[in-house]
Amino acid sequence: MAMKQIYTAVYKKEKSGTYVAWIEELPEANTQGKTLSETRENLRDAVRMILSYKRKKEAQKGLRREAFPLAFA
Repeated sequence: MAMKQIYTAVYKKEKSGTYVAWIEELPEANTQGKTLSETRENLRDAVRMILSYKRKKEAQKGLRREAFPLAFA
């Protein structure tokens, strides 16, 4: 079952007019784009690829995954 996760995306508009973006909780996830919309989609793709890669590596190592609810203010 897929679990919805919420991450914090940070966007910065460069002097050239393009955007760069990254996920605070996942430093490996960073990208750029010509528009904010393109940058968002590129960031979604980056997160999907990184999480997929990490999960495959964990499975190869025989690691177990489980949902871990955490809430704080």
